[in-house]
This record gives sequence, C-alpha cells and structure tokens, in this order.
Amino acid sequence: MKQQHPDITTANITGSSTRPQALTALRDIARALSTAWDLHTTLDLIARKSTEVMHVDSCTIYLLDSDEQTLRLRATTGLDKRSLGLATLEVGEGMTGYAVQGNRPVFASNAQDDPHFKRVKGTGETVFHSLLAVPLVIETKAIGALNVQTFEAHEYSPEEVEVLSLIADLAAGALAKARLYDNQKRQIEEMQALAELSEVITSPQYLDDILDVVTDMAAKMMDAAVCSIFLLDESERYLKLRSAKQATQPYHNRPPLSVDEGVLGQVISSGQPVAIRDVRADDRYLAREMARSEGLVSLLSVPLSVRERVIGVLNCYTAIEHSFTDEQQTLFLTLANQTALAIENARLVTNAAMVREMHHRIKNNLQTVAMLMQLQLSEASAEVRQELMTSINRVHSIAAVHEVLSARGFRLVDLKAVLERVTSTMVNSLTGPETNIIVNVEGQAMLLPSHAASNIALVVNELVQNTIDHAFTGQDQGQVRISLSRAPLELVISVRDDGLGLPQDHTSGLGLEIAELLIAEQLGGELSLQRRQPGTEVIIRIPRTIETEGF
Repeated sequence: MKQQHPDITTANITGSSTRPQALTALRDIARALSTAWDLHTTLDLIARKSTEVMHVDSCTIYLLDSDEQTLRLRATTGLDKRSLGLATLEVGEGMTGYAVQGNRPVFASNAQDDPHFKRVKGTGETVFHSLLAVPLVIETKAIGALNVQTFEAHEYSPEEVEVLSLIADLAAGALAKARLYDNQKRQIEEMQALAELSEVITSPQYLDDILDVVTDMAAKMMDAAVCSIFLLDESERYLKLRSAKQATQPYHNRPPLSVDEGVLGQVISSGQPVAIRDVRADDRYLAREMARSEGLVSLLSVPLSVRERVIGVLNCYTAIEHSFTDEQQTLFLTLANQTALAIENARLVTNAAMVREMHHRIKNNLQTVAMLMQLQLSEASAEVRQELMTSINRVHSIAAVHEVLSARGFRLVDLKAVLERVTSTMVNSLTGPETNIIVNVEGQAMLLPSHAASNIALVVNELVQNTIDHAFTGQDQGQVRISLSRAPLELVISVRDDGLGLPQDHTSGLGLEIAELLIAEQLGGELSLQRRQPGTEVIIRIPRTIETEGF
C-alpha cells in the first residue's frame, strides 16, 4: 500500500523514550551551528550532523534559487557530489519539492513507490529506499528542504519526523545567518575594491588597474566562473584581452580576436548584448574546445560603449547552464557603461585639468551606482533595505573624496571637508523628521592623500552609521562629535556620542570589524572604544607618515 502523507505536529507524538537522546543531539547540532558562519560550511555541517543524529545513510539539502521555483542541490552526504549545484527540482516536483509546496513533512518507507517520487538524474539516489523530507522555513516562508534516506526500507516514526523537523528549524535559522554573513562579506569585498579604485586613480598603470577592479567586482556580483574585458587595438581590427578574473592560464593566453568573427565580433558590430546558454554547443562561439576544457558554459557578452562608439566588450561566464534574466543583463550593461566611461577617463589623464575632470566623472559614476541601489529600496524588505542603505552610504563616502579632488585638482584631500559631506548625507538618509540627531565635525583641517582620506571616510561612515542605528534607541535627539587633531607622531580622530553607551556584554559587530580592519591593514593604525558618561567614544590613532605616503 502506498504511503500517505499526514501533517506531522507535536500532538502526534506519543512516545517519549527517545526524547532525551533527541534533545542531546539537537543541543549538539545547535552548538555546532553556532560556530559556522559562511554558507558552504553551514550546509556541509548540517548535512553531516543530521546524518549522524538521524542514523541514516544520506542527508541532502536543497535550497530555493532566486526565482523561488527551482530547488537546487547544495549539500549531501550520500548522493554523488558531482551533482552539487547542478541537480534541481521544481517546487512541487518529487517528494522533496512536494514537502516545500505543502510546507509539511513527506515520507515513505519505499520512496520509489510513492506517487510523488521523482528520480533526480546524476545523483545516484537509486540505491536508497526510504525517504523523509521536511521543508526549511523562515517564519512562514520556505527557503528549501532537508531530506534523509536509508539503503533499506524504513518506517519513519512520529518521533523521527519531529526530530528532523526540529533540525530543519535550527538549520533554516543557521542558513539565513550564513546567507547574511556571505552578503556582508561580499559587501566588505566590494567596499575594499572601491577603496582600491580610489588608491590607483593617479597611478601610471591606472587603466590596467581599474580594469582588474572591474572584472573582480563583476565576477563577484554575477557569481561568475570568469569575467573578462577585451578592448579594441589602435587599428580597431582586433580585440585584445586586457583583464580576466578567476580565469585559468589558457584563457589568459588567448590571442587577439578578429572583430569580423565570433560572438565578440557580433557584439562589436551590433553594439548589442549577446547571451548564450551553452557556448560548448553554439556554432557562433569559436573557442568551444577551450570552453569544454576550462568548464565554461553560459556567456553574457555586452559592449563597452562611449558616445555610441564601441571600444570593447565585457564578458561573464558561468560554470553551469544559466539563463541570464533581464535584470541581470541590465545590471551588467550598466556596469559596462560605467566601465567604458572609466576607460575614457583614464585615457584623459594628461594634465591637471584632465585629472579634475576624471575625478568629477568617477564621482558621478559612483553616484549613479548609489542611485541604482536606492531604486531598489522601495521593493526591499526591512532587512535588505538596511543592507542597501549601508552600501549606499559607503559609496557616498568614496564619492565625497572624488568630489573634493575634482574641485582641488590634485591628490591631497581636505579630510574635514570630506567628513562634513559624508555625515551630512548619512544623517539625511538615516534619520526621520521626528528625530533630531546632530553630527558636528570639529578640529584641525587635515590634508591627506586620496587613499588615506578614502579609508578614513569609510571608517567614520561605519562608526557614525552604527551610532545612529544603536546609540539613540528610544531617544528622539542626540549628538555626535567628530574631532580631528594632530599629535607629534599621530593623527587622532575621535567619534563621540551622548547616547546610551556600550552594554556590559558588548561584542564587535560587522561595522566595527570593518572599521578596525581598514584602520589596521590599510593605514597601520589602531582603534579603541571608551565608555563615557554619557555615551561612547571611539578613538582612532594613525601614524603621521600617511600624510606624505605616495609623494
């Protein structure tokens, strides 16, 4: 007789002999998950621990893609690991997809006899008989599913169903934390990339450096296997590879490509993007053998255009078959347009007037990036909105440095002027009309190289934003004072508020970790926190050698 799929709740549980062992196992899993941060580690840990606790032969985790319809295999202890990231189910498809659709456990002692069972090709799951699948749920929304299987037929007891459901609850929270951690880590990497952009703008190798920054950021943004930039040579008959990130040596060694043939030639001649689902099987793509050997599958190639003139192409490859959405193509094309402008800017750097124009345009490009993020605020959840506002304020911090440079026309930046711009923008964006938070910048003017000024601006941005978010909870007014001063051997920057002060069990959050990282690694300084009455003071000490660094 075929297995039925009743709803399983705590009320169904009648036995209690296994509860002490189950509670001990759940505590072990909870402790283990508390030490995992990134998504890959968390997924692997959940799969391994669930296999041990449930005494099964396989544990598998599927997570929903961004389309919220496709479940993708992300971790397993018993299936073929070569299918990770490739094997998929639709919501409602198979017993696992059915568990997600119904938001309840589904199980069978002989799964292949179940009407909802579907064999997922390439996973090697035919060796298993029983299957128990439970949804991974945050609040009321499913984010994926967790299933366990055994080689022999096995009748899952209500206690086992309840234990796996509790494991799934723990796992869903841990996966949400891990995804947030990965997103924050990616934001830090993007912010550091922007800091690199500020550092290299006056370098003789500016063009090559900026192209490397762009391909690095693009690869992370698109989760790509390879991102590359080809530019037209002086004759405009050939495309030369100028930058490639995450590429192997054979790709780096690609010879110049004729503009009269191939996919890139089509992009150059038409001035329009080209998306190919599988370059290994498309006759337009000339390097199919290289793609097979390098593991390159889907391609999005967009033109680099300046005033309707195409100067090159920006490419993004994935390692699995992928259909690029309209949103992804628009975002990638926007990045290509900004990159084309940056290339044009680099070619203008010949005198002081052109340097000013370059900084002005970079500032405008950065403000365009911030504007694109702001357009997403209205449709974002409260959590995502907060992350977007954090990123927007970081971009504004770097743009403020370029705004000062565009006015002055040389590499020294007035830090006090930059911080006044940064804090003014931040207060306007983070506080409402019912809140009166005043931020004052006081003390001596400090002329610093653009690299140092950019990093200090980013640090102060993080500190002030953290203060506005946490120091004045329950208060409708407050004050933040930023003081700049010089000691014989150090520059001293203080950020002090009159808010609630640090709790006794205070631990550093992401914002403070970012600030400490930048101060220590980029500027060779140190950051310390002091409890004041009232409020908190953060003191930054940086060696004065940065005032002449690079001169």
